[in-house]
Amino acid sequence: MVKERARILVVGGGYVGMYTALRLQRQLKQELRRGEAEITVVSPDPYMTYQPFLPEAAAGLISPRHVVVPLRRVLPHCHVVIGEATAVDHAKRTATVTTLATEEEGTGPRQLTYDEIVLAPGSVSRTLPIPGLADYAIGFKTVEEAIGLRNHVIEQMDIASSTRDPAIRDAALTFVFVGGGYAGVEALGELEDMARHAARYYHNVRPEDMKWILVEASDRILPEVGEAMGRYTVTELRRRNIQVLLHTRLESCADRIAVLSDGQRFPTRTVVWTAGVKPHPILAATDLPLDERGRLRCTPELTIDGVTHAWAAGDAAAVPDVTAAEPGRETAPNAQHAVRQAKALADNIVQSLRGRPLRTYSHKYVGSVASLGLHKGVAHVYGRKLKGYPAWFMHRAYHLSRVPTINRKARVLAEWTLSGLFKREIVSLGSLEHPRAEFELAAGGKPSDDPKGSS
Repeated sequence: MVKERARILVVGGGYVGMYTALRLQRQLKQELRRGEAEITVVSPDPYMTYQPFLPEAAAGLISPRHVVVPLRRVLPHCHVVIGEATAVDHAKRTATVTTLATEEEGTGPRQLTYDEIVLAPGSVSRTLPIPGLADYAIGFKTVEEAIGLRNHVIEQMDIASSTRDPAIRDAALTFVFVGGGYAGVEALGELEDMARHAARYYHNVRPEDMKWILVEASDRILPEVGEAMGRYTVTELRRRNIQVLLHTRLESCADRIAVLSDGQRFPTRTVVWTAGVKPHPILAATDLPLDERGRLRCTPELTIDGVTHAWAAGDAAAVPDVTAAEPGRETAPNAQHAVRQAKALADNIVQSLRGRPLRTYSHKYVGSVASLGLHKGVAHVYGRKLKGYPAWFMHRAYHLSRVPTINRKARVLAEWTLSGLFKREIVSLGSLEHPRAEFELAAGGKPSDDPKGSS
């Protein structure tokens, strides 16, 4: 039994937030029933997004509904608050939260009090002051961005098929991806695969008419799968007529022209920005210790260093890697660590509440897998290097085993089975982004500049 009533606040509904709350409600089942414990989860979205499936959702291989996990369904014994935590005063044990109703209420943000806090807000896209980036680029961190990008790519093919202006056609069929990490390479591989398949249904658009460009500032892509597999990935992408530009940066995308540091200029209507992430802004609005990169300093037990009753893991936390040969190393900010850290963190909170010693988080990194499109992939797992179909199959098998809930596993497996039996859908539903546009026009309103959602 816990020593005293505990109010646990979990900030964030991603990997760490959801898995921590899920394990806590299991471990504290009796205490929750007796009212000795209370778990509150604050999340800007009512669902957790399984990000490794975003590229397949963008390619139309998985329904967007099956890439997300509803928090209220999997956390029935937790109080889920849809809102944004904007500040934390740990000295007073309070968190400032704005909800969907805050502006209409006119009473200001809510102040939530807690006894234990778990900070797992994740990360946000790291952008640079590049001209035109905020106006024209598309991110790839959320399911909305993934589906929006799918609609956008198909819509550009429609524009190219219908225009009589060669300049507009060339810009519509040029797709620039910035960032050679997982998100950029997998999104590019899946979308190029989808667009090549879709081209067979256009009478005047061929796969070779499209330009796919990957821009990476460093000397390699996919560093997580090792140097050899990174080189293979470059070769594989170039074999598919994808330009891979290393040691190259995007300097401007103003006026729909991508200007690169090597002097090349590409008129384009599509710039996808996947060049890294940074800690969530809420971390700077706390009285908790941060490292030089703006992350929370943590101990191997996943407590925040020098502070009691405060915990963190995932992208927002600098967690020492006790399995590393050299001292000072930290765990990588990926799903493999995040899921395991969440379970260890929840167990340690329960141990702390029951007056027992904490356990050290220890997990040796086993490797990485990446998809490059249907039946194509790379993997470096337990020292073994795989490529092509075996790596793609391992990628699917691993992530199917990791996606939360039996419900989601069954739905994803069913969709994969059906996609193997039937052809892909190639319909753009960009108008979903502006559902009232047609009615506004019919009711006498002004027509939208972009009624169908094209970027």
